[in-house]
Amino acid sequence: MAQFHFVEDYERHVAALKAAHPIDEAMSLAVGGNYHLAGEIEVDLLKKAGLRDGMAIFDLGCGSGRLATALAKTGLKIDYLGTDVVQDLLDYAASKTPPHFRYLRHPELSVPAADASFDIACAFSVFTHLLHHESYLYIEEIRRVLKPGGKLVFSFLEFDVDQHWPAFEHTIEQQRNSTTPHLNTFIERAPIAAWAQRLGFSAPSFHGDLGQTTAILTAV
Repeated sequence: MAQFHFVEDYERHVAALKAAHPIDEAMSLAVGGNYHLAGEIEVDLLKKAGLRDGMAIFDLGCGSGRLATALAKTGLKIDYLGTDVVQDLLDYAASKTPPHFRYLRHPELSVPAADASFDIACAFSVFTHLLHHESYLYIEEIRRVLKPGGKLVFSFLEFDVDQHWPAFEHTIEQQRNSTTPHLNTFIERAPIAAWAQRLGFSAPSFHGDLGQTTAILTAV
């Protein structure tokens, strides 16, 4: 039995995708599809947060390397660490990116890094699958490993009738049919702002480029 629900959920989910699809398709579906386009959008969001040469980047829940692959294509000289709970995803990501990109399986509610060691941390489509207290603990850890002025960039689902409500309806339908592959979690902007204030971040800015809402927080 996994220590946290998301470890067992995603190991099972990835195994099912690999059994049903060719490897590249399975690895794309494992991170929500649109592997290359979504990766490029994520890089653009990091650029909004100040991404530039020489930075250290931490990618929580890096999956099959959607962001990492897009980062490698920019040609920027960065120090990159990606963590995930599924080794198959990490192995695929490593096969798509330069040798100096580092990957680590880390099925814990923590960040395996020293204090003040990253310029930017990101979590795309991660907190969308966690309980709120789990997301909070991750953000607390990310604050610890960010340098002063460092940025946290993460995506989330909110109860937006026009944009995110279909995802909520889809989750309800899966639950009715007992086919839910993993947890889908929704949160509003006010709790995120409260978390930011309590954990030592400036007020978040919000962006809608990804299909999910993205928050950018600055460590103060």
